[in-house]
Amino acid sequence: MSDLKKMYRTIMDDAFPDEMTIQFGDQALLYRKRAWKIPDEKTGEVIEKGLRYGENPDQQAALYELVSGNLVLGDCAFITPGNGLVSSITEADMIQAGKHPGKTNLTDLDNALNILKFLSGRPAATIMKHNNPCGVAYGATVAGAYERANMADRIAAFGGCLVVNRAMDRATAEMVSGNYLEVVGAPEFEEGVVDILARRKNLRIVRIGKIHELEKYRSSRFVDFKSLIDGGIIVQQSPLNRIRTKEDFLPAKATYKGREYSIERQPTDRDYEDMLFGWSVEQGVTSNSVIYVKDGVTVGIGTGEQDRVGVAEIAVFKAYTKYADALCFKKYGAPYKTFELEASQGKRDVAALREIDEETKEAKGGLLGSTMVSDAFFPFRDGVDVGIKEGIAAVVQPGGSERDFEVIEACNEAKVTMVFTGQRAFKH
Repeated sequence: MSDLKKMYRTIMDDAFPDEMTIQFGDQALLYRKRAWKIPDEKTGEVIEKGLRYGENPDQQAALYELVSGNLVLGDCAFITPGNGLVSSITEADMIQAGKHPGKTNLTDLDNALNILKFLSGRPAATIMKHNNPCGVAYGATVAGAYERANMADRIAAFGGCLVVNRAMDRATAEMVSGNYLEVVGAPEFEEGVVDILARRKNLRIVRIGKIHELEKYRSSRFVDFKSLIDGGIIVQQSPLNRIRTKEDFLPAKATYKGREYSIERQPTDRDYEDMLFGWSVEQGVTSNSVIYVKDGVTVGIGTGEQDRVGVAEIAVFKAYTKYADALCFKKYGAPYKTFELEASQGKRDVAALREIDEETKEAKGGLLGSTMVSDAFFPFRDGVDVGIKEGIAAVVQPGGSERDFEVIEACNEAKVTMVFTGQRAFKH
């Protein structure tokens, strides 16, 4: 077993060049490979190395930062050099390197920033795992935001990547140090915070100073590359989110066989707040996806499924599971599954477990009054019916289906409000 564990501590050399140039016709972008001088965690010897490895320990990987070239294609001017976030992290920013960062650590940081760039108005926290959010939340304070994001899915948050959009304070750090995370990122760390976080020697503690400037990245496009197994490459523009304020949403209307359909219950200010929050979080979720949010925190997140009704159901299942776990942890200081196992062994009160189940069922996993968000239109009403059954109050979706009228009817029957975004938010 010790030999198996060793592979995860590998620091793999890579044969990628120090510089990389990508030519677009007569325009060129120059990238420089990033490396950091970091003391070895066991010997203390300073080594210079970029990424420890790729997605798996047997894959070489390298991080490149854009250092030269201003790419303009058609009417699109892409992001220019000097705007590095994750790609420009220095040794000074890497306050504690832990086991040395790998590819997944940095892509989680990157996608966390992709979400937080829309949530800059209030303290917010996002916990990422495998490039998807486990929990995202606003809070009155950073500590409040982290607690809400963590309790939204304590199970998935284990070993995740936390990023907050305000300086991390001691209260937040104390909560973080009581959990297991791989990465913590913040624009700054208040006095004494690093000492608290450093209790976990393998934790990567990263300063990302430009979090304060994240809003400017909302309108910046970058070139998105997808490599194929045959060596081919697909290139695309990165997406832009057109929804910035409640006025950017479109009325949910449709025409079918000459009849006009429209939503009867108009959104309240509270509805709009969760609609904006949910659509912002949706920008960082792998498709097909459906998520549920309520009062500025994620309730259930369904990702990467092939059908929309299925992912809506998975998000509901996760909401119930996470709600019961959070309830059990708050009441008894134990995860639900641990409590369940010990109850079956006669070590815990089975009646207490049934109470948790009943309370979860009564609250519908926290979904009552939530907002359902879909990254693409509902092709049939069955998808939105999944959320309606759980007591949702609102729906956000792109619109544009042949059966939009059906979905509108379903919402009106349940007195649920709905808006269209007028754009899809696929992410693969």
